[in-house]
Amino acid sequence: MFIVNSPVLETKQVHENIYIQKIHSPEIARLIKPGQFLNIRVSENTFPLLRRPFSICDVDGENISLMFNILGEGTRILSHKHPGDFVDILGPLGNGFNLEGDHKTAIIVAGGLGAAPFPFLTRKIINNKKIISFVGGRTKQDVITYGLENLVLSSDDGSIGFTGNVVQSLENNLDKIEIASSKVFACGPNAMLRVLKDFCLKHNIDCEVSTECAMACGFGICQGCPIESTSNSDKYLLVCKDGPVFNVKDVVI
Repeated sequence: MFIVNSPVLETKQVHENIYIQKIHSPEIARLIKPGQFLNIRVSENTFPLLRRPFSICDVDGENISLMFNILGEGTRILSHKHPGDFVDILGPLGNGFNLEGDHKTAIIVAGGLGAAPFPFLTRKIINNKKIISFVGGRTKQDVITYGLENLVLSSDDGSIGFTGNVVQSLENNLDKIEIASSKVFACGPNAMLRVLKDFCLKHNIDCEVSTECAMACGFGICQGCPIESTSNSDKYLLVCKDGPVFNVKDVVI
């Protein structure tokens, strides 16, 4: 884990209210794994006080990329960073996706901004496994396809792709997937992840999910991001330290 002051190389808008920021950070780029995250101090001022957690969207050599939308003052400040500006980064943090195993097909399930960690995962596994990316959102504007491959799109209102949510889209295509040799990698709203967990348990599909939670420290000291465990020995786990990626069998979503 490092604390580094890294220069911004580029900030660009890639979708409605969605930004990609490329940062030169060789220390973190050589260590980060898909699904891990960074805690970023967006300003040198005392406001916003707390760091913001961001998934790693992609890694290219010594450069890392973040994907985010503008939800408040912190992300607004970050979106206005120009080439040559610096950001204070703590990372890499947490546990990423487990890419080992004998599964032949990686099924990506992304809802809205849950697409953020998957360009990096796609880059890491595309030469070794088949990828199918199920990407959904409430409307066409919420469906984010940046950096993803072999897309199956859906929207709740039918404005793009399959009409329905992304888990329904996956179920609609289940007959085209070899379940026994597949693994699901997912990120999105908790409501989506709960439904996906039930679906994967029902069909006996291995599934890992990247969870989201408000964080302060990012590495387990503040104990501010608990998630209920299915284990009797560990009643609660921490999203920042034990996750943010969990096997769906291990947590209550």
